[in-house]
Amino acid sequence: MRAPVGAGLDQAQLERLAARALDHVREGTLVGLGSGRAASAFVRALGARAGGGLRVRGVATSEATARRAREVGVPVVGLEEGVLDITVDGADEVDPHLDLIKGYGGALVRERIVGTAARRRLILVGGEKLVPVLGGRGRLPVEVIPFAWPLVARELAALGCRPALRTAGGVPFVTDNGNRIADCAIRPIEAKAAFERDLRAIPGVVDTGLFLGTTDLVLVAEGRDIREMRRGATSA
Repeated sequence: MRAPVGAGLDQAQLERLAARALDHVREGTLVGLGSGRAASAFVRALGARAGGGLRVRGVATSEATARRAREVGVPVVGLEEGVLDITVDGADEVDPHLDLIKGYGGALVRERIVGTAARRRLILVGGEKLVPVLGGRGRLPVEVIPFAWPLVARELAALGCRPALRTAGGVPFVTDNGNRIADCAIRPIEAKAAFERDLRAIPGVVDTGLFLGTTDLVLVAEGRDIREMRRGATSA
């Protein structure tokens, strides 16, 4: 199953989001670098700022992000450097509680790790990613150990998911961790915490695309405006 490609944000919106995210980066910041179009725009903007003399270091959520960061002049380091000041990433769905679905790009496990290693987590999205209930776009990625795929597929189906193994170029998609991605067709999730626990309890499931209670601030591009959504409050 391939990830659908939507129109999403235009270049000007991506640049405005990235510029707003840069307001949260200071001299010496250790920043988690997310994956996806909005996060990539931030990495490019951060590289331009680093080229102007800003000292920053980045911890990448994917090998592709690490390559992109090095290309634009952002030094890439590992988690051994300590607690990150902030992680800037994207999301595939955001609900009113700032809970997320992530993983359409296949980097969900490292995104989880890098986000957890940071003091603050900033998410960049377009307004089309906002949903009243998680699962509204009908898809939830789950990372799976290859050996366990037959078992995991049966257990996911028993939970009401319709799992399909993600492919790329006609062969199974392989994550940076050497695993597979099951794209689960789902309905809007009413009991998201319980559903996440049930998914994680399946032997062979490495992680899910449900990111609950992990986000501090979401920047939403809507037309020419950037709206802030903070946990517990929303402001323009």
